[in-house]
Amino acid sequence: MTQSSRRVSVALSVLAPLLLSMLMTARAGAQDLRSGVHRTPDERFANLDGFPFEPHYIEIDGLRMHYVDEGPGRAGTMLLLHGEPTWSYLYRGLIPVFTAAGYRVVAPDMIGFGRSDKVIDREWYTADRHVEMLQELVTRLDLRNITVVVQDWSGPNGLITATELPDRFDRLIILNTWLHHDEYEYTQALRRWNVGSQSVDFAEFNGGGQLSASAYRAPFDSQDATAGAYRWPWMLPFAEPEAGAANRQAAAWNALASWNKPAHVIFGDQDRIFTVEWGRKFAAHIPGATFDTVEGAGHFVQETGAPLAELILRRISEE
Repeated sequence: MTQSSRRVSVALSVLAPLLLSMLMTARAGAQDLRSGVHRTPDERFANLDGFPFEPHYIEIDGLRMHYVDEGPGRAGTMLLLHGEPTWSYLYRGLIPVFTAAGYRVVAPDMIGFGRSDKVIDREWYTADRHVEMLQELVTRLDLRNITVVVQDWSGPNGLITATELPDRFDRLIILNTWLHHDEYEYTQALRRWNVGSQSVDFAEFNGGGQLSASAYRAPFDSQDATAGAYRWPWMLPFAEPEAGAANRQAAAWNALASWNKPAHVIFGDQDRIFTVEWGRKFAAHIPGATFDTVEGAGHFVQETGAPLAELILRRISEE
């Protein structure tokens, strides 16, 4: 192969995933709205503070799923996953740090959240359904060399995916989250949220002051937009083991006991839902995992922004 041919081959290997993403976005962006589905108007997401990223879309089972897709990718892929009741906006302070370090950053909004379509029927939402959607995104975009960042409900979602598709994943970054298993002790704060969440007005929700930005309420323009947000806390496996994929979560927990790639556990030290004590146990369960705390950070530790991204990159550099 000549030198010029090699350059063409390298260029194509870099451009092909980007061209595929653009094609999927064009097709999904023109998609008609499925019956029984709500789509939050685009103007609700206009001019959001600190979130200049172009939207990308993929159609899965007739539903339009939004994701951020930024960065060159020479360092690998950062897959940033949100939980309840947030969306990719949660990572606005981390994305520029990761792209500057050479990563391709993909941050999806799960169905029912953010700019993604929202099925109105609450019965549609199960943990298995969310995993199915995430795994389809990962395989359709052909994401590889993935560093996955998980928090809250994206812990089960992302860690099930990583343990079931391990060849695509390079490492785990585990923020304040959990995996259900027989020995797990649910905090009283989480048990209260299981019940109390069902009477929350998500159009006004601010996460106890941690989610003060109006962008967190932007997706919830009507009651038709809130089914996913109500359903995730309802399906906690101690209350709804089938909807919450209790057995599948436990299988992922067991698989992590023999995880042979890097894992870094980082917990905000003010979280009453997933405590530092639990975070230490989580890290001790995974061979070779590191453990750090972010002083003063609560459940939504990503709100600390760039310093959290820099801590993650430092831990990666020390592997």
